[in-house]
Amino acid sequence: MRGFLRKDGRKGIRNVVVVSFLVECAHHVAARIAQHYQEEEVHLIGFSGCAPNDYAELMMLQLCTHPNVGGVLLVSLGCENFQRERLLQDIKDSGRAASLLVIQDEGGSQTSINKGIQQVKEMLHQIADTPQTDISWSDLMIGTVCGGSDGYSGITANPSVGATFDWLVDHGATCIFEEPGELIGCETLLQQRAATPELGLRLYNCIVKADKYYKQMGHDSFSAGNATGGLTTIEEKSLGSYCKSGSRTIQGLTYPGISPDKRGLWMMDVVPDGEARWGFPNINDNAEIMEMIACGCQMVLYTTGRGSVAGSAISPVIKVCSNPETYQNMKDDMDINAGAIVTEGLTFGDICAHILQCIEQTASGNKTKSEALGHREFALTYKFFDCTKV
Repeated sequence: MRGFLRKDGRKGIRNVVVVSFLVECAHHVAARIAQHYQEEEVHLIGFSGCAPNDYAELMMLQLCTHPNVGGVLLVSLGCENFQRERLLQDIKDSGRAASLLVIQDEGGSQTSINKGIQQVKEMLHQIADTPQTDISWSDLMIGTVCGGSDGYSGITANPSVGATFDWLVDHGATCIFEEPGELIGCETLLQQRAATPELGLRLYNCIVKADKYYKQMGHDSFSAGNATGGLTTIEEKSLGSYCKSGSRTIQGLTYPGISPDKRGLWMMDVVPDGEARWGFPNINDNAEIMEMIACGCQMVLYTTGRGSVAGSAISPVIKVCSNPETYQNMKDDMDINAGAIVTEGLTFGDICAHILQCIEQTASGNKTKSEALGHREFALTYKFFDCTKV
């Protein structure tokens, strides 16, 4: 595997330029700049809010200094609360090419678009000669999420990802799972796998918090699509989701934008602290994916039974399909057919081998199905976490 060595010692498997808007008012200009380079590795991300929020600023910093990112163009309207100059300096200090475009200072949309296109052109040229380096399994951080679970998820795709996580952890990689709202009922199982009693209690309380939050919101993580796909209860869904974590010892509990400080298996808490004031914990699957990426994941394993076309900005998404019919119906979007466990008698180990091969190829520069189709979705919202407890 080959990648790009960054100043902080991390290694990226992509070398993208990020065009990032710092408020919704700058979204259109940033999007037009990025669209000019649809055939290049130029990805659009951004934060829509205007009010200040520590979580959003941390997320944006972590995304803009992600190991897969080689350069950043920040696009600001000019009067939002985002600390743009501080963010710009932090990006530059990380060794990346970076520039700032303030629409109000440039005289409006069209002049800003024209200037931004030129800035990205120069940035692409600047990072074209970024030296490459060898990547080992221990250099990788890989996350997993699920979207559109069905009756097959807990018996094909999710256990196969769990087996993959076991192999990766055993070979020195860092793996992150999450979705505490889809692990309700599994708190004791998580606690028993914790590296320390203190961590076990934190994992247990993480699920208790999620349960309370969802009850305050008046809903849980069980959707109509899950029921249509054959899931019967939240317990069944939770146990299926739990399978993605594999069987290894859990080394820590982290939060969006907080990178694990040692290798091994980690859980990420995505449910905000405090009262339910921030709305749904995640408004869509891409919000969870971006939180994984903000922790440093170079790629994400995405399990689905009903089918998903989502990809991601910055880090490739490998889609592992649990349902053999869905895989056949959506072959252009699916990378791995875990449903072959049902139709062809393959084992979790067989699918694990396919996933590992796909990871190795992706880390060597091959495009995933979502990358080849041009999917670069993202989502970033307001949240609050008491990070003093990390």
